[in-house]
Amino acid sequence: MKRFLLPFLLFMSVLGLHAQERTGVILGKVNTADGLPAANVMVFLKGLNRIAYTTENGVFRISSPSGSQVLVIQSNTKKQTEIQVTVIAGKEQEIPVVLLGEKSYELNEVVITGLYEPQSIRNSVYNIRTISSQMIKLRGATDLKNILSTELGIRFSTDPMTGISNPKFMGLNSSSSGIKILLDGVPMMDRGVDKESLGQIDINTVERIEIVEGPMSVIYGTDAMAGVINIITRRGNSDQFSVTARVQEETAGKEYDAFSNKGIHNEYLNVNWQKNGWHIGASGTRNNFGGWKGNKTGRAQEWLPKDQWLTAATAGYKNSKMDLWYRFNGTDETLTLRGDYDPALAAPVAADKQYLSKRWFHQVQSSFFLSDKLSLDMAGSYTDYSRRTLSTNKDINTGKETLSLEPGSQDKDVMKSTFFRSTLQYKLSPEVILQPGIEFNRSSGKGNRIVGEPAINDYAFFLSSQLQLIDAIQIKPGFRMVKNSVYDAPPFIPSLHTKFRLNEQLDFRLSYARGFRAPVLRELYFYFRDANHDIAGNLDLKAEYSNSFNTSLSWTLKNSPELRLSTILSGFFNDYRNRIVLGTVEGNSRLNTYLNFDKSRTLGGEWTGVLSWKNLQANLGLSYIGQYNELSDQKQISGNNPKYVWSPEVSTNISYLIPKLETSVSFFYKFTGKQSAYTSSTVDGKQVARLNQMSAFHISDMSLNKIVNKYLTINGGVRNLFNVTRVRTVGLEGGGHVGDGNNPFGFGRSYFLGLTMHWSKK
Repeated sequence: MKRFLLPFLLFMSVLGLHAQERTGVILGKVNTADGLPAANVMVFLKGLNRIAYTTENGVFRISSPSGSQVLVIQSNTKKQTEIQVTVIAGKEQEIPVVLLGEKSYELNEVVITGLYEPQSIRNSVYNIRTISSQMIKLRGATDLKNILSTELGIRFSTDPMTGISNPKFMGLNSSSSGIKILLDGVPMMDRGVDKESLGQIDINTVERIEIVEGPMSVIYGTDAMAGVINIITRRGNSDQFSVTARVQEETAGKEYDAFSNKGIHNEYLNVNWQKNGWHIGASGTRNNFGGWKGNKTGRAQEWLPKDQWLTAATAGYKNSKMDLWYRFNGTDETLTLRGDYDPALAAPVAADKQYLSKRWFHQVQSSFFLSDKLSLDMAGSYTDYSRRTLSTNKDINTGKETLSLEPGSQDKDVMKSTFFRSTLQYKLSPEVILQPGIEFNRSSGKGNRIVGEPAINDYAFFLSSQLQLIDAIQIKPGFRMVKNSVYDAPPFIPSLHTKFRLNEQLDFRLSYARGFRAPVLRELYFYFRDANHDIAGNLDLKAEYSNSFNTSLSWTLKNSPELRLSTILSGFFNDYRNRIVLGTVEGNSRLNTYLNFDKSRTLGGEWTGVLSWKNLQANLGLSYIGQYNELSDQKQISGNNPKYVWSPEVSTNISYLIPKLETSVSFFYKFTGKQSAYTSSTVDGKQVARLNQMSAFHISDMSLNKIVNKYLTINGGVRNLFNVTRVRTVGLEGGGHVGDGNNPFGFGRSYFLGLTMHWSKK
């Protein structure tokens, strides 16, 4: 008790001193270089823990001890303006308008992923694209797939039986997506290679999304072979108490009922408080999807019903010297599979299953600004994930449910992960920045389909630097060293990124990086055996690795407050080795295991154009991506074997604001071209190449957002305008048709209507 008494008395004494301190108030306004209000700009007193943020109108108010003080205005690009102010006790004084060095559009284009400090997109050495908070609102999205589905180079494959939508990035077509999912820079844990976590992030809490093209394994480690998607959550930047509530209803194709489990029902509530650098918040979301029947009859459904609860709580403190915060995210998800029954029986029984997922995610992040030259960042997380299969037999006549006693019908997997990363940023000079870092990952699991209770420890050291040789040339070399407790990890991962500013309008980027993907726990320790399956993990797996080359030329044709016009032409080549695939063990055709077998290459180019003119925002993107056909190297296989199979994409997003009506109308579209892949098969004793071809398809959404008043916003629209439910796959062998199938895509054209309420008080 005594050890707590002294700190408590000291704390109360400090409060007493503060209460006796004579203070005044400084009022002011901050504008951008082009004369517009600068929102969410940090204002603080040098040497004191007093901090405030500008409002949407650029206005700030900060209390200060009397006497001579230095007021610092710091934008989100970390540029600072210092003003000498004499504060008079008991009085409010207004200072002249402060002008930042940046223009309004430069503040809106700040990115942070993979960088030492926030920078404008143009100054970043990486090729980064962003999805803004405004664009997220205009989509009326209820999950991240809604947002990412029309992004160039990202394709989703969705399993309606599990509800998991797995992204494929930059042409990588394999068991892994090649892209790492980050939440505020911290990796999300998944059971296997599928990105299940992407569907368990609350879209209502997302501020913006940053997508980096190209390997980022030096900084972010495993999985970041083709790039990263960094989902950045919303954090309060003004002293206020606020409440936000959202309700949205959506049809599942033609199926909907507001008071039953038909359609999609989304409810969200958020409460935030922030003052003097302290921040506390809590939110809860329910996503209820009643499933979609499609062509099924009886109790069965093509898309399984899912009931999902997402909760979050945050707490943090921020001043001019430090930023420390904690967040908890909870997921409680139930996926229901209703079995059919024989109505001719006197006592019909249906076999039902429920897949119960729970994820508890704890995250702590801190930044310490030790001096003008030195800063320290630390991030840690702990994830506790479980997935349980609950099988029951339901008596249709009485409704009574009993647990199934079939072998394997009751199953549970538990996965846990611990993550820690720390980086030190040191500015040796304005031209040279160093960033050493360490990282630790531990993943463990247990369950009926996992051998024992294995754990994998991963240790890494990485070092990168940023060299500004001259104003026009920026070079960023780096390397990562990895040690793993189980598998053969790549000992040395290098990268080299360069950026050349050719003139005021043109920037050229060229980079080489080595990426890798570590085998996940299920690939090493998985074991499952029944009448139809015999699958075992493989402890001898090596990590996948890649050598990647990326280049881009960006041209800013016009950059003013009223008109912005820019275009980017980019290309890439990725050579992947040691691909992990599920294959048959030699000498035992029934046993399947994971093997380092495949190699893969992708080659492609993209062009994007962005236009912002008055109230119109539009972008257009084109891509042409080729996937390597490994059968072309096997001379014993006859038939048409091109080196690469190619597929195009076209994407466009258009939004127009009608100021008088305070209404935005938006259109989102993507064309996904025909996708081909070759496999070998035996015909008349000879191996021939078989072409599998997935048909081209179009997806499109439209939405309308109307600001009713300062508290209420209404949104509505149509998803999947072209009513795509399945995408046809055709198999060709020796030039002849051998069969086809349909891959599930969606549940058809759907309509949504939502209402958002936001209230705040100083």
